[in-house]
Amino acid sequence: MYITLMPLPPGTRLGTYEIVASLGAGGMGEVYRAKDLRLGREVALKMLPTDVASHPDRLARFEREARTVAGLSHPNIVVLHSVEDVGDVRFLTMELVEGQSLDKHVTPGGLAVARVLDLGIALSDALTSAHEKGVIHRDLKPASVMLTREGRVKV
Repeated sequence: MYITLMPLPPGTRLGTYEIVASLGAGGMGEVYRAKDLRLGREVALKMLPTDVASHPDRLARFEREARTVAGLSHPNIVVLHSVEDVGDVRFLTMELVEGQSLDKHVTPGGLAVARVLDLGIALSDALTSAHEKGVIHRDLKPASVMLTREGRVKV
């Protein structure tokens, strides 16, 4: 049985990863900034929720989906590096996106039409690429769309 050990304080080691900071939490788990000590890079670690990690059927479905997502290659889709097990903890390692979620960029007055079109085109390109491989994003919302420091979309 897999369990998630939350919260994970900075300095916690999970195999070759060291937790740097919490990045947030949502329906599909908690996300941490971590250092990959083997490769010397920073990554995002997404801890699987207990209800996914502890049920064999849900875990098998999740791993099938992870294999499919890992095969995606698009500049607007976050790279999934691996699914890992360390003790009773199951987690994903992903590209660390430096920036903020789209919901932080939407102001009460809204965004300029040109910016909405730029973001919409990039988001549509990413989703089209995923759909062509049979992947459907099941939790698409402004909080799950990242904008890099340069303003690029990452789903």
